[in-house]
Amino acid sequence: MSTPTLASSLREPTAAPSQTPTPHPLTIAALRERAYVGSEIVVEQTLAPGANYRRYVVSYKSDGNKIFALMTIPSDAKPANGFPVIVMNHGYIDPNVYRTTERYVAYQDALARRGYITFKPDYRGHGDSEGEPNGDYETAAYSIDVLNAIEALKKHPDVDAARIGLWGHSMGGQVTLRSLVILPDVKAAVIWAGVTAPYEQLFREWKSPRTGGMHEALSDWGPAFVEQYGNAETNLEFWRAISATSFIQDITAPVQLHHSPNDVEVPIAFSEFFARELERNGKTFEFYAYPGDDHNLSQNFNAAMQRTISFFDKFLKP
Repeated sequence: MSTPTLASSLREPTAAPSQTPTPHPLTIAALRERAYVGSEIVVEQTLAPGANYRRYVVSYKSDGNKIFALMTIPSDAKPANGFPVIVMNHGYIDPNVYRTTERYVAYQDALARRGYITFKPDYRGHGDSEGEPNGDYETAAYSIDVLNAIEALKKHPDVDAARIGLWGHSMGGQVTLRSLVILPDVKAAVIWAGVTAPYEQLFREWKSPRTGGMHEALSDWGPAFVEQYGNAETNLEFWRAISATSFIQDITAPVQLHHSPNDVEVPIAFSEFFARELERNGKTFEFYAYPGDDHNLSQNFNAAMQRTISFFDKFLKP
């Protein structure tokens, strides 16, 4: 297994002397150059409250699109600096069947009950969100939606902008990892069964449990992408430039990882790679494995969630 080169060794593609090279839009360099605008968060619908928190369908702006989200706010009196907030990045769900209030309910409820504002964005093209659901592998569209959400949350009157956490599952792990290396504001991150390996490893090892071939997340666009940009053997510099794992040295937040060795959707090797790189770069992290469990950690949900809550409490609460 190859080890990604540190960011300091990456070089931009050669261009004519009179030109400034433009990085590919999927590279971390290009994503760092973008402006992420914190728009107003607008309440679109007030839902039935939770046990000790209020629930809303809200909207904000990202790349000109109106993006919806499920937001919870504690019912307690607001602290002087606001509540800590956790942005919840969901995994892949067919955009045609995705509904704002129907997925990740137990995950969001568990964190909301602990006194956190929670914010689960409906990526573009999901639910009522505008835009095309282009995924977060061929493009960084969903990551951009989350980065804009973070900036919007910083301006919300109930949010403590100094206490922002990220939680991600599966594809949401990729979104979370990419966000960590772009914005330094995040104070803690937890990833369950995340797609956290470099692109070269995804293309080499990520197989579909249904067909045995290239995973569906890559198969619709991957072959054409490789034809255009070359593979990791012929254009390794490019592949490392688009991989957030090449920039782990820039992560400032502690990270907690959860994964099952029996996960057939996302191999635990992805989390193992990420954990090794976190350790190699001297980062603060925890890694929990759950033998015999599935992609959603269904059998160990309570244990994994308690560890998640304790981790966020440690780093996001005074």
